[in-house]
Amino acid sequence: MTSARDEITDLLFIYAERIDAGDFAGVADLFTEAEISFTGFDQVRRGRDQVLTMYESTTRRYPDGTPKTKHVMTNVIVEVDEAAATATARSYFTVLQAVPGALSLQPVIAGRYDDTFRRGARGWHFTTRRMSPELVGDLSAHMLADLGL
Repeated sequence: MTSARDEITDLLFIYAERIDAGDFAGVADLFTEAEISFTGFDQVRRGRDQVLTMYESTTRRYPDGTPKTKHVMTNVIVEVDEAAATATARSYFTVLQAVPGALSLQPVIAGRYDDTFRRGARGWHFTTRRMSPELVGDLSAHMLADLGL
């Protein structure tokens, strides 16, 4: 039997796995009942369709369908309120990228995720994600547009 903490941690890792696979529809599925925001930006993306549009319009995919990245999730702290069926998680992310012939392996961005969750009929799901980029490297091979980071 898995704990709520394990299920929530799995959601964090599933996000990383899907984005690195270029599965933006799968990423968006994780945020069907949620919203994503970024520290320093006013815009909030709500629900599956807006999240899918955000990833498809900002993240570069290569001919193999992937962004040639590895999202490394660390320092995961999950706090669960079983009575309220809610939880929070704080974690660090580091995105590594390598594009053969164009970009040698390097970290391109790192920061924090601050997430909230709710337990529903089908288990735990995201309700909010606040992305806080803190260390920014060369994003030219990763992003489709200059995000002003």
